[in-house]
Order: sequence, then C-alpha cells, then structure tokens
Amino acid sequence: MKTKPDPQYVDVAHLRVGMFVHLDVGWMGHPFPLSSFKIASADQISTIRELGMARVRYSPERSDPEVPLQPASMATLPVTEAANEAANEAARAEAEAREAGLRARRELLQSQQASLRQCERQFAEAAKAYRQAVDLCSAQPQTAREQSEALVDGFLNRMSCADEICIRLLSEGAGDRASTHALNVTVTSLLLGKAVGLEGQELADLGVGALLHDIGKIELPDRVRYKDDTFSAAQARLYQEHVNHGVNLARKMNLSAGATLAIGQHHEHADGTGFPQRAKADRMTQAGRIIALVNRYDNLCNPPSPAQAMTPHEALSYIFAQMKARYDAAMLGAFIKMMGVYPPGSVVQLTDDRYALVVSVNSARPLKPRVVVHDVRVPRAECLVLDLEETPELGVRRSLKPQQLPRATLDYLSPRPRISYFFERARELAPPEAA
Repeated sequence: MKTKPDPQYVDVAHLRVGMFVHLDVGWMGHPFPLSSFKIASADQISTIRELGMARVRYSPERSDPEVPLQPASMATLPVTEAANEAANEAARAEAEAREAGLRARRELLQSQQASLRQCERQFAEAAKAYRQAVDLCSAQPQTAREQSEALVDGFLNRMSCADEICIRLLSEGAGDRASTHALNVTVTSLLLGKAVGLEGQELADLGVGALLHDIGKIELPDRVRYKDDTFSAAQARLYQEHVNHGVNLARKMNLSAGATLAIGQHHEHADGTGFPQRAKADRMTQAGRIIALVNRYDNLCNPPSPAQAMTPHEALSYIFAQMKARYDAAMLGAFIKMMGVYPPGSVVQLTDDRYALVVSVNSARPLKPRVVVHDVRVPRAECLVLDLEETPELGVRRSLKPQQLPRATLDYLSPRPRISYFFERARELAPPEAA
C-alpha cells in the first residue's frame, strides 16, 4: 500500500525558485491565488519571507531538481546604497501586491455573498407568489393560474441565458415546508426538462405542473397532508386522494392539458406501482416522469420528520440502488448527471482529508462541485466557496452523514436539516475580472 510521505520543511532563508511549497495559513493570510504552488520568481520568495513564518512545508517530489543553494558567505556581502534602494522598492512592490491580493479576496467574498443573497431573495419572492396562488386557487382560479404561469415564465426567462446554470444550496429556513418543496421541485424539474431537451410550451407545462403538483392537498385534513409510515389503510387512501383533488382544481383553474396531466401523474411509477392510475412509463408524459422522480428525491431529503432525512447524496444513491425500476432509466441518468454525484447539501471529505459542504453544482461539471471547506484558520463568515474545477489536485473522497463530523466541523459547516435550492448563473460565483 502506498503511504503518504511525511511532510518536509525548509527555512524561508533557504527558499529557491523551483521549490513546490505549501503555505499553511488561511486564504486571507497571503496574496497568492493558491496555498500550494511552485515558486516561479525571487519576488515570490520575498513575499513568502514577509509573511513572518520561519519555515514552510514543501514537497521535494514536486519541486525542480536540486540546484546549489546560495553560499552563506554571499549573504554577508556589503550592501550598496543602490542595492538598498532596490531592496526597498522591491519591498514596496511586494506590499502593494499583497494588498492587491487581499483586496481581490475581499471582492471575491463579497461577490459570492451577494450571489447567495440574490438567490435567497428570489426564492423568498417566489415562495410568496406561490402561497398567494394557492390561497386564490379555489375562490379566484383564473387569477391563481395567471400568477402561477407568470412565476414559471420568470424562472424560464432567467434560465434562458447562454451562461451555465448552477444549482445553489440556500441557507436554513428559506421558506415554509410547503412552499420550499413546491419550489425545489419546480426549479429542479425545469432544469432537468431543459437537460433532456424540452422547449417552449412543454417546458412551461412542466413548470406549472411541478409548481402546483401538490395543490390538491389543500382539500385534505391537516393530519393526512404529509405521508406518514404510521398511516392506517384509510388514512393512506385519503392521502392518495390529493392527486384527484389536484386534477379537479387544475381543471377549475383552466390549466393546460400538459400541466394537468403532470399533476395527475406525479405519484405514478414507470413500473406501474404508483397511484392513482397505476400508469406505466408508456402512459406517462415526459413532464409526469420528471416530476415523479424529482418529487420523490425532494421528499427523501425533506421528509415531515427531519430526523428521517437523507443527505442529498444518500437520497440519490437510494433511488438509484433501491428504486431504479420506478423511474424512467434515461430520465434518472440525466438527473444524476445534472445533480452531480454529490448534490448541493452533501457533506463530504476531500482527498486532502478536510471536510466540506457542497453548496453548488454546475451540471456541466457534475464531478467537480463548489464547496465550503472547514478551515480553522478562516472565520466562517470569511470562508470562500472553493471551486474543485479550479483545483485539479483536490477531489471528493467520500460522502458523510452530518453526525459523522467532528463537533467543531459540524458547527462550522452547519449542514441544513432541510434542503432548499435555487439556481444561479455559474459566472456569478467566478472571481471578478479585475482580480
């Protein structure tokens, strides 16, 4: 078995160009783009020496072949006035470079925080619009339909940009359970619909069907609105009636045939084990197949009892391993590719043994999510989103349950007991152009 070499250190006085070094300080504590890199110039050596460390860790196997170190006697040669001025000028330049690096980090942090705030603000506005539509669907069905269609149109307009789209984890408490579930299913269904090639009216029908898939639950007694393993047979039958209630409300709202069918099929299974019609895949619309899959995934992540919640990675793995026959194979494959092996909300351990929380996934690069890493040297409020696509030496080793984390890591990463997600443009998480 290959063992990891013991760390080696070198005095900063003996640094030379070609050494591969690791700066064991926080991201805000140095001006370099990465904490591990090969020294390319004498200026970089000067900057490292000014950080105040007596020695740094380095990797001989990743460094250039040895070159003779500078003899100690050369360090004692007289310093001329011109050389002294040159040294002062170099020091000023390094100080300016260091400040520029810190400024770039601050700008990147502000950019990332602003992007998250924008996502959460849009999510809150959408949740409010959804609740208004639900409140109106019985008394003012036409208005409820218009508001629902307008909300979905807004989503589609923001998704229609040429930029890549990321699925973004939101902060805890982004909305109440009903609106959070409806928006989770809508956003994810629309992204999956785009991924499998739906366009125009089909995509709009998918969005409205996803948004209102549980609308029939307003006709149920509170005690049976959320499925429970303790339900009696009578309660289970009553719960299943929410699908028919939803179809009736959809007709009352004069929803399109595509959206109405999607609502009626959101609990059907490809193998015919679903309800209420026991329809198999060949009788289900694409919208129905998408919503059935996404609805199940979100219910596994966000069950009525948070104690029973699966992590996003667990939910995806469970569906693939235990429930594959219930869902369209091509649709399930596209869903896994889009969400990534480690969807937003997953707790992972990286290949360098650090723990991290997946906060964003770019469907174009599902194996390289964006993560927040537990680093004791960086305050939680200052931690940056680390893009694993930009750090090829790092990857995900394994997924963990939150309770497997050390207490300090659990407090730092704060995994969400309920998962809420939205979408944002990939470029909004990128460093500012000036950096």
